[in-house]
Amino acid sequence: MTIALIIVGSVLVVGLVVLLVTLLTVERRAMAGTATLVESTGRGNVSDVLKRIRRLEIKVKHLVDESFAGSYHSVFKGQGMNFEEVREYQPGDEIRSIDWNVTARLSEPYVKVFTEERELTLVLVVDLSASGNYGSDNFSKREIAAEIAATLAFSAIGNNDRVALILFTDKVELFIPPGKGRSHVLRVIREVLYYDPKSRKTDISIALAYLNRVITRRSIAFLISDFHASPFHKELGLSSRRHDLTAIEIRDPLEQALPNIGRVMLEDQETGEHLEVNTSSKALRKQFDTQVKQHQESIASQFQLCGIDHVSLATTDDYLPALRQFFERRERRLTHA
Repeated sequence: MTIALIIVGSVLVVGLVVLLVTLLTVERRAMAGTATLVESTGRGNVSDVLKRIRRLEIKVKHLVDESFAGSYHSVFKGQGMNFEEVREYQPGDEIRSIDWNVTARLSEPYVKVFTEERELTLVLVVDLSASGNYGSDNFSKREIAAEIAATLAFSAIGNNDRVALILFTDKVELFIPPGKGRSHVLRVIREVLYYDPKSRKTDISIALAYLNRVITRRSIAFLISDFHASPFHKELGLSSRRHDLTAIEIRDPLEQALPNIGRVMLEDQETGEHLEVNTSSKALRKQFDTQVKQHQESIASQFQLCGIDHVSLATTDDYLPALRQFFERRERRLTHA
């Protein structure tokens, strides 16, 4: 449950995230009005939107070319091998690949050459609930999600794979079927950044059930969310068996600690409910710390039980090292498999 607080008569805007009933986190933010993060990331005019997407494309394609092009290809394999040709044996070729029939007929060793059936589908499953509009630094969680989605999408089309998009709240807001090419990826980026969801709540189970229903062939899937949601372990387990699923958690540091700023009145961005709390209470802050830890352990445990890779990112940090470490871990695992 995500809560945004405006202190009347003050120049502070405080944002909170409620993971359980009393699980709160507060952000101090100087403001020149009461514009929300949603408005700051709104569609704007067409020219500004195109410029922003173009800047993001340039940034992300540079990262892909420098860091992820080879890694993506090596850790996400195709579904099989296709026979391509027979050629003369060369030093270093696998003995197992020798075509003995051709070798006997021509009296020289020849080998069969196979190529990977490369075309895969990358599905980006992105949470657009109200909590994603929160960010205590320069970027909201939704903006970070867009950059990560763009990085993965450009890596995919660079390997001739298809890209699909599922945007969700407590329902599926938008589905873009698998497609290829730059224009397709730019549309995916635009929707992650600017799509205006009809709901503000979260239900990850619905998104995963939809993924399993519309993407029938095994695919690469990235679930991008802050995971402030009701339990979803049943659908998570089913999705992990049907797809190569990775969870990317985007969190904000101020969701991890409750500052001592006295009594505050809170408004839940998702339900409109109000709640008054005393943040100067040591007991409340201690309870908050405990529940944050329990929530994080619960989420990590769900992913581990389902055999799902889990990448945790902060809005205030560079996401590149975490993504690079993810690819390196997978590559090592495949090497030793």
